[in-house]
Order: sequence, then structure tokens, then C-alpha cells
Amino acid sequence: MNKFLQLILAIGIASCISHKGIAQKSNDMIPFEKDNNNSATYSEAIAYYKVLDKSPLIQMNEVGNTDSGHPLHEVIVTNDGVFDRESIQTNGKVTLLINNGIHPGEPCGVDASMIFARDLINNKSNLLEHATVVIIPLYNIGGSLNRGSSSRANQNGPAAYGFRGNAKNLDLNRDFIKCDSKNARAFATIYNKWTPQVFVDNHTSNGADYQYVMTLIATQKDKMHPALAEFMTETMLPELYSSMENKEYEMVPYVYSMKDIPDKGIMGFMDLGRYSSGYAAMHHAISFMPETHMLKDYRGRVESTYAFMESMLEHISKHHKTIIENQERAFAESKIEENWVLAYELDKEQSDSIPFKGYEAKYKPSGIHGEDRLYYDQNEPYEKQIKLYNTYKPVFSIEKPASYIIPQAYSDVVSLLKLNGVEINRLENDVVKSVEVYYIEDYSSTARPYEGHYLHHSVELRTERQDIQYFKGDYIVNTDQSEARYIIETLEPQAPDSYFAWNFFDGILMQKEHYSTYVWEDLAMEILEKDEALRATFEQKKKENEAFAGSSREQLDYIYRHSSYYEPTFMRYPIGRILKNM
Repeated sequence: MNKFLQLILAIGIASCISHKGIAQKSNDMIPFEKDNNNSATYSEAIAYYKVLDKSPLIQMNEVGNTDSGHPLHEVIVTNDGVFDRESIQTNGKVTLLINNGIHPGEPCGVDASMIFARDLINNKSNLLEHATVVIIPLYNIGGSLNRGSSSRANQNGPAAYGFRGNAKNLDLNRDFIKCDSKNARAFATIYNKWTPQVFVDNHTSNGADYQYVMTLIATQKDKMHPALAEFMTETMLPELYSSMENKEYEMVPYVYSMKDIPDKGIMGFMDLGRYSSGYAAMHHAISFMPETHMLKDYRGRVESTYAFMESMLEHISKHHKTIIENQERAFAESKIEENWVLAYELDKEQSDSIPFKGYEAKYKPSGIHGEDRLYYDQNEPYEKQIKLYNTYKPVFSIEKPASYIIPQAYSDVVSLLKLNGVEINRLENDVVKSVEVYYIEDYSSTARPYEGHYLHHSVELRTERQDIQYFKGDYIVNTDQSEARYIIETLEPQAPDSYFAWNFFDGILMQKEHYSTYVWEDLAMEILEKDEALRATFEQKKKENEAFAGSSREQLDYIYRHSSYYEPTFMRYPIGRILKNM
């Protein structure tokens, strides 16, 4: 049977396409097309892709497991039946990775992608001449199975949808670094198999009311490689905004208000590595989170999501060579880049003025508590200029070491590095190495668990050079490799989404040995008698610090902390930095 007949039997022919590109009548309609306020269940989505998989132009694979017990799927859509990454790279095609249902209460991408995959092989295969599309049909399967109609209190449809938390009640859009879920590990397997040039994670917003159906989070430009940032801001975004307007879904940057209402300005989102778009940016992809507006009808949200994915492929078709070249340049220059910014803050002195179509924000007495409450008057639409603050400035940076050395006890860290494509070697013999080490001088943690962790922040460090015993089997991670950015942003403890921040090294934060005061008194006296320098600093501190002079406990502890009895591993970050001059 030839490919054309296979295709006809597998999926039928989309017979009537609306002006926005979504099939209205077809032999293979999905639940949404039968009822525009209906979203596919997990089972319906996978069953549908299994039908599409009969086409020679689509392949669906199971990739790893999820916390729900169900496998994660990737759906590869091509125009030539070539499905392996190496051949696609050889053919000079861009890989567009599309993720859906990370928050299953926001399912417009789930339904839009089902239609999009069908249309690409039916009548839009020209968009695949220079691109391969990889779709994750539904990422948060556990949350999708937890189906209901009331968990999204501020949302207008669909009739039923999933829950934000996954089977472990984790928000998967906070899990891309720590990987507490099986979902995240399976996602990383898919992501690092393809290393896409462009990544799209479909969402629905929650917040202010305004006239737009679609808003857009583009990954924060100031933390991207300059070639990627320049192309995204100067070429890609203007074309996407223009294309969406032509498709009758005019778009605006995500409405992340500086204060209570958009009129007072909106700001760009700092998408750290814990978020999907920030994670993709760590791997030098240009990444986006389309955010449809929760109060618009479900049909418009699905159609606008479809329109955005189509606009993205149209853009890729025009600029595929540049997109590939820019990513290759980013990976190559990361190998040799010496200075790395690890934290940024919003520059409130810099802003742009953008046109914005909103609704008048007003206040009226609440019928519940009597105080004034905010509402948006849809009878009073407006168009005005508002400020967009989208410049972030560096807070601190570090000089990249030649390599990091990781004790083999931290195999969980090593497994995540390997999962993300990091090349790692092992020591062949026991050896003492001179390394630069950090001591954690101070840090703060969240008062309550944040996605299962007491996330550390505001980390202050002290640096020392020490000779440390390492053992056969410990790990060496050289930084002159393509994944240098991922390595640095996870292994430098002061980075906001480092493994230290996510509690992978909390064992060092508790002292393991101490002393009995009545025994230590005599030994402390001997130490002071033998160590003249210590005795001098000790006496000086008593003269200068009245509280210290009046505290026997602090005095004994001071001597202990400055003696050879004090454990060197307390508060010492266990990953050593090997500098180029060592």
C-alpha cells in the first residue's frame, strides 16, 4: 500500500478549514471539534495520536514513565518520514518542541496540538520543509486524570479539565532542575535527545482582564546568549506579533503587572531554570510560554494557540538557517566563555512604551466584606500606551573554573547532570587535589516548603584554597563543553536555581561533632597557651566585644572553631573548583 493510501486510511482528509486554520468538519474530529467547550482526556488524546501514528509521517514513542504510572509520549511530525535526530540535523532542519498540559487545567495546547499535528500532515506539510515538530501530547498525566470542573475558579471553560498538581501533587513547572518527579526526568530525556532550537510550552494565564486572547512570555533576553537574544528581539518577536495580528489574534507581552493593574506598567518575567522556558534557555533554545486569557471562551483560546504554533513554524521556515547557526554559536562560545552572570534584577530605570488594549479598572464596595474591590469594566475598553519593564541587570557573576570535582557520594547530582547531556569523567586513582572551595557563610530559606523543598536563597560565600583527598570514582566535570551554562548554573551554590538552593547538599549545614564543656575547658586552655596568635585575637575580641567577654559559651566556642578539632566539612560546599592556574 502506498503512503498516500496509508495516510487516507489512517486519518481521513480534513475537508473544511476555517479562516483560522482549525478543521470544522472532518472524519477524524477530536472532542473539541464536536463541542468547542470540550477538552480531550488523557486517554482520548493518546488514542487519537495512535491513529495518527499509522501515517508514515508521524511517529509516537513512549519515553520514560511518570508519577501516575503512565508513560510519557513524544509525537514526531515530519514531511519525509525521517524520525531520528541525527538525520534531521544532517538535513539542516530546525526542531520545534511543543509541550502541553504541564498544568492540565490549562489544556488549550492539548487540543490545539492534536489538530495541528493532523493538519501538518494533511495540508500544511510545506511548513515542515525546514522543520521537524516534536509534541509532548500531555505532560502532567496525573493532573490530567484528576479531572473536574472547579479547580480553576477564575477560568471560563472548558467544561472539564485536569488539576495543576501531578500525581505527587507537584507543580511540574517548578521541577525542571530538582527533578523530584518521574515526569521531569522523562521530559529531560526527550529534551536532551532533541536539543531543540525552539521550544513552546502552552499555558493559560490568570490575572488582570484585558482585550487580548493571547499573551506571550518570551524567555528573558538579558540572560540569553547575545546572538539568540538579538535574533529573538529584533526578528522573531516582531514577526510573530505581526503574524498573530494577521491571523486575527493580536498578541501582547504577558501581563505581569508591576502593581495592581496593567495601566501602571507590566514587567518581563525572569524565567529561572525551574520553569520550562528557563530550562530550555539553559540549553540555548529560544523558548516561549504562550498564555491564553482565562476569561476568553475556550474556542478562542484553542484557536489562538493553534495560530501561534502555526506562526512559529512559518517563521522557522523563513529563518531556519539563522536559527540553527545561532544555537550552534551559543553552544560553541559557551565552551570558552570565562565570566558568567548568575543573578539578575529588574532595572526599573529602563522601560519601553507599548500599545495596550485593556478595560478600565474600577472599584466598588464588596457585597461580602464591604471594602472596595477591584473589577474591570468590559463596557469601557481602552487603548493606551503603557510601560513595559523588560531589562534585567546583572547582580553578580563568577569566573568559570576549568572543572568541578564532585565526590561520588553525590550520585543524585551526577545523574541529573548526565541526564542533561553533561560529559563527566571519573578519577582513576585516589589523589589529593588542590582546589578552591566555598564555605557557606550565610543563607536564608523559605519559611514553608516550596514544591517540597525549603529553597535556599541570599547565599553568602567564603572562598579558600585547600588540599583535599579525593578517591577513585569521584567525578570530574570539565567546563569547556557545550553544556557549560547548565553546569555552572546548577553547581555554583549562589545561583538561584542551583542544586544547593534545592537542598541537594543540606547535610553540610549541620555540625556533626561537638565537645563536652567540662573536658574542653582544659584542652582549650592548652590550645591558647601554645597558639600565641590565637590567644592574641581571642583577647582582643574580649576587649572589643562586651557580649563576647560576658559569655563563657561564646568564648569556648570561639577557641573550638579556631582549633584543629573543629570539623572542616561543616558548611563547606562539597564540590571543589579546579581553576586554570591550579
